[in-house]
Amino acid sequence: MTEHGSSRQKSPKQNSVPAAVHLLVLSSRCILVKLASLNELAVQGRLWQKTAVIVADEDRSLITMTTEISTSINIKEPRWDQGTFMGRAKHFFTVTDPRNVLLTNEQLENAHKVISDYRQGVMSPGLTEDELWRAKYIFDSAFHPDTGEKMILIGRMSAQVPMNMTITGCMMTFYKTTPAVVLWQWINQSFNAIVNYTNRSGDAPLSVNQLGTAYVSATTGAVATALGLNALTKHISPLVGRLVPFAAVAAANCINIPLMRQRELKHGIPITDENDNRLGESTTAAKQAISQVVVSRILMASPGMAIPPFLMNTLEKKAFLKKFPWMSAPIQVVLVGFCLVFATPLCCALFPQKSSMSVSRLEPELQEKIRVSHPGVERVYFNKGL
Repeated sequence: MTEHGSSRQKSPKQNSVPAAVHLLVLSSRCILVKLASLNELAVQGRLWQKTAVIVADEDRSLITMTTEISTSINIKEPRWDQGTFMGRAKHFFTVTDPRNVLLTNEQLENAHKVISDYRQGVMSPGLTEDELWRAKYIFDSAFHPDTGEKMILIGRMSAQVPMNMTITGCMMTFYKTTPAVVLWQWINQSFNAIVNYTNRSGDAPLSVNQLGTAYVSATTGAVATALGLNALTKHISPLVGRLVPFAAVAAANCINIPLMRQRELKHGIPITDENDNRLGESTTAAKQAISQVVVSRILMASPGMAIPPFLMNTLEKKAFLKKFPWMSAPIQVVLVGFCLVFATPLCCALFPQKSSMSVSRLEPELQEKIRVSHPGVERVYFNKGL
């Protein structure tokens, strides 16, 4: 019994070694399985990384493909629909942007190159559609649409706001004495003469004699109107007197613009079909173009010359301007500038830049010529100027 009992007590000790070995083997297998799983996951991770890189590369190539510029963009026409007032307003807000005045000659020439190359089917590397349109509007702001020549800086539409706000503000501040009226009306009409010549329609130059006649006539008309109205309003409300410069400017525009563009009235402006094929020159089209520009210019000046007088008439009664009277001119300039920022593009947008009329309204001999050479043409187009 004792021996048997002792043998039974020793058996667990004898079996403990194989059990430990078995446990160790099982643990090792589990570790190996886990390591294999981790290795497989790592391989899969690398595959996912490679896949992600491939997908990213494909995405980048897709992005590049989608931003690749089209060769069929019509940059001869504005970016926005010119058949609607809103489309024209967006166009002219871009063209008359005063910041365009600050562009360097290098930036202008670069825009000129981009547009010229694109028209010939050559595109700059990496050029996007937005960059192309930006180049077009820089080009349009500085180069004449008919002649292609670089326009005089102060004659560009982008210079209208800074130049007009200064001149108009001073005209409306210094209007009470004859020397002041003569000086500022002369400065204003000199500026207008430059603008009207710079933004004329057509590609035929004016002679020095024609330029001189237009300039002297417009300046004389504006000064005479201003002095005459000043004399009439001496015994009337000061507020009415403040509106005299506006009346003089309106009268001068009716004289200056037709005279600066008198060659167009005599010989006509170029007219084309819808595909820009030149059909001839029309004096009837010139009359429509010039009348539209006169209306636009008068309305353009209206807010800046009609609203500030009412405000200044009130402000000058306040203690601030009584204490600092020299602030009248700067305040008036700022008020005029604020009005012109909106009035300039919106009034330019009243009529399409590329105006049109029916063939039946043209001169009889031009109608006959078009019907013979281009029988299908019912409407002609022309640049009305600005």
